[in-house]
This record gives sequence, C-alpha cells and structure tokens, in this order.
Amino acid sequence: MNPDQLKQARITASLCAESVSLPLRSKVWKGMAGEFAGAGSGSSLDFQDHRNYVPGDDPRHINWQAYARTGSYTMKLYREEVRPIIDIVLDVSDSMFVEIQKATRVAELFYTIHSSALKAGAATNTHLIKGNTHRQIPSEAILTDKWFNTARDLKDEHPNTPPNPEAIPLRPNTIRILISDLLFPGDPSPLIRYFTQRQGSLILLCPFSQSEANPEWQGNYEFIDAESNTRHPHRIEQHVLRDYKKTYAQHFSLWHSAALKHQSPMARIPSHMNLIEALQSDAIKTGALEISL
Repeated sequence: MNPDQLKQARITASLCAESVSLPLRSKVWKGMAGEFAGAGSGSSLDFQDHRNYVPGDDPRHINWQAYARTGSYTMKLYREEVRPIIDIVLDVSDSMFVEIQKATRVAELFYTIHSSALKAGAATNTHLIKGNTHRQIPSEAILTDKWFNTARDLKDEHPNTPPNPEAIPLRPNTIRILISDLLFPGDPSPLIRYFTQRQGSLILLCPFSQSEANPEWQGNYEFIDAESNTRHPHRIEQHVLRDYKKTYAQHFSLWHSAALKHQSPMARIPSHMNLIEALQSDAIKTGALEISL
C-alpha cells in the first residue's frame, strides 16, 4: 500500500470508529481506574449493594438513612470504574496483503480498532507478529502510518509457520484483539487458549477476500504462495474447486467452534463491502464489536 492508500484507510476508519466500537460497556473488565464497569467495588455513581460497616471504611459511604431507621451502620457499595487494558495483535503475514482490496480492509480494520481503544481511554499496547517474529509499536507509528513499513520489513526465518503468540508479552487481565486471516493450518484451540490465559479476553477479527473464500477458478493456473513466494502450476477442474471450497469452509468451522468453546467472539470481515457494512455483516452480530452509544 502506498502512503495515499494508507491515509485514506485511516480516514475511513476514523469515520467508522464514530459509530462502531469495541464491546467494552457490555462486559465487566478488570483494569486501572477509568470509566467502564469493573469487577470490584469502588467510588462511581453506579450503586451496587450494601454491607455492614467495618472500622476503617470511608464514612462518606455510610447509609445514614438506614442508620436512622435501624441504628446500625451499613455501607453503600458502588460499582468500581476501571480503565480497560487492551492488547492489539496484528498478523502481518504476507497473505494479509496479497491483494490491494484485502490489504485495504486489513489497514481499515487495524485503524478502527486502534482508534476505538484510544477513544475508550484504554491502556493500549499494539503488536505486529509474523511467525515467530514480533514487534511492539507505539501509537504514534499508527497515527502517522509508519506501522506499515515496519510490517513490510518484518522478516521470519520460517515464513509458512503460524503466528506464534508466545512471542508476544501479553499483559494479564487484558482484552486481546487478534486481527488475522487465520489462513494457517493446525488446531486453533492452543492459540485461543494462549490468548485467553491469565484472565485475558480474546476477540478474533478475520478479514478475507472473495477470491479466497469463493473463487471461480477453472483451467490452468500458476499459484503463488504468498508466504514463501514460490510458484505452483495447477489445473483446476470442477472437483478440485469443490474440494477447495469444502476444505476452506471446514477450516473456519473449526475456528468458529473453538472460539465459541472459549467464549471468544469471532467475526469474519469481508473486503468487497464498505467498512461499516462489512462490520455489521458479522462483527456486530457476534458481539465482537458494538454500535457506539
């Protein structure tokens, strides 16, 4: 992608982030002081419960009306307000940028998630990953589009290996957003388990193109492996195409089942629709994202 295309993707994402956001208000998180509902009690205006007074409690939270009625001290408990902690992980495998339409959707999605995290005041870390290679990038690199050069220059000795999450220093009690086309073999459960360990919550966002999901190949083709850049001639008959589509569907059925098992919202984001429509087609429905209030 060239600088103008990246800038346009960032502008599109900024507009999208006005109406679509991460599902922070609909869940209970742990984190630093902030504006979202937490798992403990605190000092917000959201009343939660009563309990008996114990020495050392803040007298400002004594329920004086109840004391006047009963002669006993009780405390008003309020919902703790926390600042979400978010780890964004972008898979920058070559398959994510193999064609301009898909690459644009990857960039738009990445900008949207980052913008939503900033708007929420979240403590955000952003990571690029390619196989066993990882690079953490500052927000400034995203806001100035410099992240793409870092992604392009990221090298891995074994380009066909799946992203290795163990290369990423994930923080505890975080919301983890993985943006990946998931086009790598293997059981998805170990990767999802890793992303949900240490009280982490995982959201999977999977951009895809029509040419990979529903191709119309027929005849002789020379396929190029996006990761290794090797060429492979094939003749595509109808039964070959049918087998490919079946295998493709089974692959993502495994991912959906594993995500559901681990209570991790997963959404596939098409690249042939405009961004808002693409997010509404699956991400909103699955709870991976939500409509902004």
